[in-house]
Amino acid sequence: MPVYGQFFFHDAPRHAEIEFSDDGEIAHFIEDLFRNPTRSGQSARVEELQILPPVTPRKLFAIGLNYAAHAAEHGNELPENPLMWFKAPTALLAHGGEIEIAFPEHKTDFEAELALVIGKGGKRIPEADAHDHILGVTPAQDISDRVIQRGESQWARAKSLDTYAPLGPYIYTGLDLANLSVQTLLNGEIRQDGHTREMIFSPARLISFLSQAITLEAGDVIMTGTPEGVGPLADGDELETRIGEMKPLRNTIRSK
Repeated sequence: MPVYGQFFFHDAPRHAEIEFSDDGEIAHFIEDLFRNPTRSGQSARVEELQILPPVTPRKLFAIGLNYAAHAAEHGNELPENPLMWFKAPTALLAHGGEIEIAFPEHKTDFEAELALVIGKGGKRIPEADAHDHILGVTPAQDISDRVIQRGESQWARAKSLDTYAPLGPYIYTGLDLANLSVQTLLNGEIRQDGHTREMIFSPARLISFLSQAITLEAGDVIMTGTPEGVGPLADGDELETRIGEMKPLRNTIRSK
């Protein structure tokens, strides 16, 4: 199934279909990711391009407490319905970028997540039809300032600081979303080791729930929650997010 990425090409953001080979990765640029993902005839080696987050959403949804063990490690009760907030799209960060810790004196945690990329918009989407609205999935991190989060009733600011939404590198299509491992490696050591089958609310349930009163649009992203094992980041750390067999999302940490 196709794999897509987004890059700067000829001074503009362009989506491309990724070809994997023994010689490296080739980006075959496409006409339109959502309406016409046919190859345009232009291509370039990925190593020669500046990689961008694989999609630029108008809405970036985040889901909390969607793994029972993660809720337990923070002493939270399980929600009856999905717990949702918005992360600012300005928090997006590409693969290979630096996560800039805004307040080094605060505890700032990593949270590995599977992110859904909406391919077809809609409202009041039945759960049975939800997968028809998913273009694909990509690794993500929901970086979280715990001091701000615990001091405010709304979590959006604590999780929307610049660079606090690493995403990518690629969108993978056609995967079994109930059969993906979710891992964080911090400086090469596994810190989170969960699985999407442990989700309380499935991707289909999340799409149906959110769309009951909020119109979903092509390109929207839904971050589906994190498994147990979250922990703090420090200046100089190397953070890696592995979701199934997808290419890992890797970023470095810098304190201001």
